[in-house]
Amino acid sequence: MSDSPASSNKARYWVIVPAAGIGKRMGGDVPKQYLPLAGRRVIEHTLNRLSQHPFIAEIVVVVSEGDSYWKNIRHDWVSRPVKTVIGGEERCHSVLNGLRSIKNMADAKDWVLVHDAARPCVRPADIEMLISECRNEVGGLLGLPVKDTMKQVDSDNRIAETLEREQVWHALTPQMFRYEDLLSSLEAVLDKNEMVTDEAMAMERAGFKPKMVSGHADNIKITHPDDLALAEFYLRQQHSQGIAVFDDGMSDGG
Repeated sequence: MSDSPASSNKARYWVIVPAAGIGKRMGGDVPKQYLPLAGRRVIEHTLNRLSQHPFIAEIVVVVSEGDSYWKNIRHDWVSRPVKTVIGGEERCHSVLNGLRSIKNMADAKDWVLVHDAARPCVRPADIEMLISECRNEVGGLLGLPVKDTMKQVDSDNRIAETLEREQVWHALTPQMFRYEDLLSSLEAVLDKNEMVTDEAMAMERAGFKPKMVSGHADNIKITHPDDLALAEFYLRQQHSQGIAVFDDGMSDGG
């Protein structure tokens, strides 16, 4: 790797973790990012993975106003500075708030990685692959090529078209873009009162063509109750493969 976090003339890497959602599909009172998972909380596993990369300058966690859970989250072990800002109505508003919070510190050409708080199983090697593959691009995101036949339907759930699966991917996170490009792209769509569901979509609206980088299928987003058991299975599997996880939740019977 040619860049060095100590080189002032090199682009830095910032991380934004939108964690202001309440996770309605989980059906519980506790937001999904704060649910227990393998001896810790979901977001603690997520921060553990993100903090392992040596290029990361700072992690910004975007929480909801009145969040009463974050104060109980341990992050003293994180080797990178962690700060919190208040989020917005939707994910795109929260990410924009996170970007604005580092405006006086980040350079225009610095990189920003946005990662879902509820993706605790992302592999450090996949983060490294994303950085390596996209540092000479406009940016990009982790994803998975689809394996099944994909159908596009109309409002009545009747098939309108069969999509070419070779050209269709599942979008994952992190998603990585230059600070100035992502900030201006998000501001542009929100100024038009348009909504985007991820950062790549905002970049697309601005005319950019982000690169898809193939990741691993265990980088799941915890959305439904059953996903917690699957995430724990993946964490244990990764632990057996030598991938760094929290040992307190990975012992037998943990």
